[in-house]
Amino acid sequence: MDANTVLLFLSLLFGFYMAWSIGANDVANAMGTSVGSGALTLRRAVILAAILEFAGAFLVGSHVTETIRSGIIDPQLFAEDPMRLVCGMLAALLAAGAWLQLASYFGWPVSTTHSIVGAIVGVGAVAYGLDAVDWGWSGMSGIVLSWVISPLLAAAISYLIFQLLLRFIFYAPLPAVAARRATPALVFLVFFVMSLVTVYKGLGSLKLDQLPGTYAVAIAAGVGLAAAGLSTLLVNRLRQPTPAELGPEYARDNLRSLERAMRHLRRVQLAGDAQTATEAGRILQEMRSLSQRTEVALAQAQDPVSGSNAYRDVERVFVLLQIVSACFVAFAHGANDVANAIGPLSAVIQTLQTGEIYAKAQASAGILALGGVGIVVGLATWGWRVIQTIGKRITELTPSRGFAAEFGAATTIVVASKLGLPISTTHTLVGAVLGVGLARGIGALNLNTLRDIIASWLITIPAGAGLAIIFYYILVMIFL
Repeated sequence: MDANTVLLFLSLLFGFYMAWSIGANDVANAMGTSVGSGALTLRRAVILAAILEFAGAFLVGSHVTETIRSGIIDPQLFAEDPMRLVCGMLAALLAAGAWLQLASYFGWPVSTTHSIVGAIVGVGAVAYGLDAVDWGWSGMSGIVLSWVISPLLAAAISYLIFQLLLRFIFYAPLPAVAARRATPALVFLVFFVMSLVTVYKGLGSLKLDQLPGTYAVAIAAGVGLAAAGLSTLLVNRLRQPTPAELGPEYARDNLRSLERAMRHLRRVQLAGDAQTATEAGRILQEMRSLSQRTEVALAQAQDPVSGSNAYRDVERVFVLLQIVSACFVAFAHGANDVANAIGPLSAVIQTLQTGEIYAKAQASAGILALGGVGIVVGLATWGWRVIQTIGKRITELTPSRGFAAEFGAATTIVVASKLGLPISTTHTLVGAVLGVGLARGIGALNLNTLRDIIASWLITIPAGAGLAIIFYYILVMIFL
């Protein structure tokens, strides 16, 4: 077996390993909040994410990808010795995959893009020196900036969204009625924003991300209006909420009305004849029983943030919205982030086949399928570890809080994409969950978990670079 055949086999193996690691770590971005809030069971989340991640990766994953992801170093540096590029990309895939696997083992949500970038930085630095790395705002400086921008912007937006939900739905006199009235508007916003996320983050291969902004907005608005119209029809066909589901203010109104009626009946009982007094007494007894049941219903309507029975009907609305959001994010993630695995893999295969270096590499349907399958297998085997961290270990989530976090993260991605701000999807979602937790006070956050997550973010690029340097030297010793 010649060296090229061995390198080709290793490229497929390391590419699959990297895709597996992406599935194990990054897919929690789509499903973590849904599992944590109880909107989806872990099994259903895995099945749903597997279908959508693979569909995004295989159907609309880019067939033409950058040979060196994110343009951190110039691939033409390797033009005089293409085999160094092969060894470098193999080292980068193995290093990024290994770091992601370690982070997944501990349940740390880290950026897969930053992992592969760190590995490529290590390869570029050891092969051609630190000057080979782009340290400007289009390169490493922009990535470092994203560590701050992503979580802070997402936290602020998610905090605001959750406060608006509390103000206009949970603290409304009749929360269940307010939720039903708001459903079409919420559905429109979800489909509008998620359609923009899909256009900008998932459909690059179809060139839809290059559409003028007005066209993209028009497409997203059309999708949103269609979904809102359908939701209006469905809401009108649902049963009306019972008094117990209408919230505490309804129960208080009932109690006040019953007390007034009982006062009038007592007057009738005192002023009437014997038969009237007896009948009034019987009715009074029934009204006292009704009043006691109403008091029990009022006692059960506790703080809306606790997710008690009085607000269960409201939370059902957000269960559906959260599942829809998760599906959009999973599809866009599969389409976009599969390039972190197939970019270096395609570079290796193209270089081995032609002996030349290209800035862009062709990814065949088979390579896209390999990446999609790797993501699905990683999600199914180890994905639960990071899902548990995002969904349960940062703060307690309910469907409404999970919706606020997911929708806030998606809104942040759209805003940052249009403003040209560098962001990380992983950092964005963690920041969004943080913002929702802060809406309930600092005591609602698990600060130990947050400390570990932030530390893992800071370590990601140095860890990827260090591992890549070690693997690069080993591969060069063997094959060059």
